[in-house]
Order: sequence, then C-alpha cells, then structure tokens
Amino acid sequence: MLARRSESVPAFARLFGDLFDREMFDWNNFNYSDTNTTLPAANIKDTPEYFMVEVAVPGMDKKDFTINLKDNVLTISSERKKEEEKSEGNYTRKEYSYQSFCRSFTLPDNIVDSDKISAKYENGELLITIPKREEAKPKEPRMIEIR
Repeated sequence: MLARRSESVPAFARLFGDLFDREMFDWNNFNYSDTNTTLPAANIKDTPEYFMVEVAVPGMDKKDFTINLKDNVLTISSERKKEEEKSEGNYTRKEYSYQSFCRSFTLPDNIVDSDKISAKYENGELLITIPKREEAKPKEPRMIEIR
C-alpha cells in the first residue's frame, strides 16, 4: 500500500518530519545520559594464556579507577568529581561535574589465577590481564603408545 503525502497541510507534515528527525530517534546515542556520560565500552579477549579486559575510558587517570575481585566477580568502577569557583567583581561562577560508572564481569570458576590479575592504564584504555591457571590452559596433544 502506498502512503500519500498531502502538501495541503504543510504544518502537519513538518511536525512529523521534525519529530522523527530529532536526536531521540538517533539510536547511536542510546547509551548517553543528559550529562554526556556513558557506560564505557569493554572488549574481552580469550587467549590460551589469559583473559584480557579492555575498557575504553579516555581522559581519565589511573587514580580514578577502583578494581575489585570478590566471589569471582571482577568489578571496575570510577568516580570523578570536579569543582571550579571563580569570583570577579559582582559575580561568582561555580561549575562542577560528577562522573561515575561501574561494570562487573563474572569470571569462570576454577580457571583464572586471581592472585596474578594485573591492570594498567595507557592511551585512554584500561587493560586488565587475568591469567589462567596452569591446569586450565590448553595442552599439546600427547601420543599414547599402544602396547
């Protein structure tokens, strides 16, 4: 069925055009809040030796992060506050911002060596290396001799 557009009511057509052209229908911005903050993207790599968690968090510093491991749940959180006050003459300007996030990942049972987990922050990316236990690493095939 074809839809027919009537130009005899331009305000009506413009209303619907404006409604559907707005940012609220731009699903690319779905994870953003009104304060332009977002839940950071994370990649998880599974290699034979370790898991690598990569979290994209540009513009932060390593002191802004807290990483905890409890009951096989790895939690990465951040909280950052910024305040600035400036007084000149008859006016005072006070600006402040607050950013926080918390991401949790459940680690597989009896596979990771939790005592050797390490983290570093470089080039806007938080990198967490989670080594696997020796018994969880893949082993080379072994020839079994037939007697």
